[in-house]
Amino acid sequence: FLIGLELQPTLLWRLRGSILGLGGLQVVATTVLLSGVAVAVGLDWRSAAAVGLILSLSSTAIVMQTLEEKGLVKTDGGRSSFAVLLFQDLAVIPMLALLPLLAVGRQGATGDAGGHAGSWVEGLPGWGAALVVAGAVAAIVLAGRFLVRPAFRFIARARVPEIFTAAALLLVIGIALLMSKVGLSPALGTFLAGVVLATSEYRHELEGDIAPFKGLLLGLFFIAVGAGIDFAQVVSRPLLIGALVFGLMSLKAVVLAALGRAFRLARDQNLLFSFALSQAGEFAFVLFSFATQQGVLPLELTTPLVATVALTMAITPLVMLVNERLVQPRFGTRERPVGEPDAIDEAHPVIIAGYGRVGTVVGRLLRASGIGTTVLEIDSDQVDMLRRLGHKVFYGDASRLDLLRAAGAGSARVLVIALDDPERILELAETARKHFPQLTILSRALGRTHAYELLESGFDRIYRETLDSSITIGVDVLKELGMPAFEALRRARRFRRHDEAVLRELAGQRTDQAAYIHLARQQAEALELVMASDPTDLGQLIDQAWDSDALRREAGPERPPGRVTE
Repeated sequence: FLIGLELQPTLLWRLRGSILGLGGLQVVATTVLLSGVAVAVGLDWRSAAAVGLILSLSSTAIVMQTLEEKGLVKTDGGRSSFAVLLFQDLAVIPMLALLPLLAVGRQGATGDAGGHAGSWVEGLPGWGAALVVAGAVAAIVLAGRFLVRPAFRFIARARVPEIFTAAALLLVIGIALLMSKVGLSPALGTFLAGVVLATSEYRHELEGDIAPFKGLLLGLFFIAVGAGIDFAQVVSRPLLIGALVFGLMSLKAVVLAALGRAFRLARDQNLLFSFALSQAGEFAFVLFSFATQQGVLPLELTTPLVATVALTMAITPLVMLVNERLVQPRFGTRERPVGEPDAIDEAHPVIIAGYGRVGTVVGRLLRASGIGTTVLEIDSDQVDMLRRLGHKVFYGDASRLDLLRAAGAGSARVLVIALDDPERILELAETARKHFPQLTILSRALGRTHAYELLESGFDRIYRETLDSSITIGVDVLKELGMPAFEALRRARRFRRHDEAVLRELAGQRTDQAAYIHLARQQAEALELVMASDPTDLGQLIDQAWDSDALRREAGPERPPGRVTE
């Protein structure tokens, strides 16, 4: 459920290259190689394809928990792992639809869905089970959009946190039971519910309320993985199981390393990426069971494979430890793990989150103007450098509520968000708006698309980092071509006002591509009319007075320009 909550449409769009490229290639390449190995050892091509698909997945729960514990989520290897896991989670649904098709035409296939004992699909034919599953998924999506959100709004008005927490847990448990009834994974159902609520205004509230239960239930999940290992299989066929575990993890690691190199991951980050995702995933338990019910895979084949999956998941922490202690020191770790934040011992009217190429300029201006600022920066190397230069900077993640409170957000007047991560910018802005409503939030936008996202989230004081410098260059070009400085600057001001207005208008049309393109073309034509109809100002002579270039042209070569009064 929590993983699904992270899948906001903006995040998916921002990571589309990694998700579709890196994640898609990983699933396809691993599936093809594993299927080829399965065919080589004598499996039917349909069974081989099913095995390849199922074993191409990795464990989202184990990988993300391990990366979070080690502070590696924000590294390049961590981000790449997250993108691949997102694609794999999304790929589970088409895999569930594809597996019954692989049963068609197989000798010995029963055509029955089977289903778990007591499930609604028990005894149904394959197409009937598929309809029930599709209906359940559609019900979750529609209910999440049209029933759950209004219900949470009603509950939030009561202002009783315990009721909100109970409702969140009821939602998770209810959907888990529904998916069990249709013979699918409870994890898959709650994942879908999280995706539906990812754009809800209560996303952060849900995360915060369920967070205390996360560690407990995750521990229970790991216990279940360990208990699911069939040690009788391991003891009776240790060489086979050992070969399957080693072969699967080695093959997946080789594929991941090749893709990481193709996507230009640094060597240390590529090693992290390859070791982290080399195991099989928790969805394999569900998919193997489903494939057995559909007659795609025989029980005598899935039994050792399930034991193999459980073992690869169980030894993943040990594999990560080997990478950290033995492999990484040899090749060097270029990205430092996130440490504990500094203790903040001051409070100022302005808080600056992020002290890179944007935040430092703002901070220097305010400091030179005698205005105190509290500066937060997450990059430890940047913090060290700034301190050597004489700046007082606190190390820590500004998006954390406790750190914001320690920085004096409760009494500050202005929060300047100058981070370089679009996701963290939006997360920090939403946290500050919710918990410190008195703060005026001025946010950096990394580009036009990011500005749209901030506008759609209700933040109006946004500043595109390249806009002013681009307009300044344009003004200088106009002056170099002979346009008087006053006219060039007037055109720049007019252009800026028009562009800011158009930005807000286009933000509301982003979801409709045809309407967006049509409006963008209209506004481009309107801009040309606005610039062409720029009237001559009555104060033109006054404008020319401060424009030395214009005065020089007006005076001519015989007499130098005099004072303004002349």
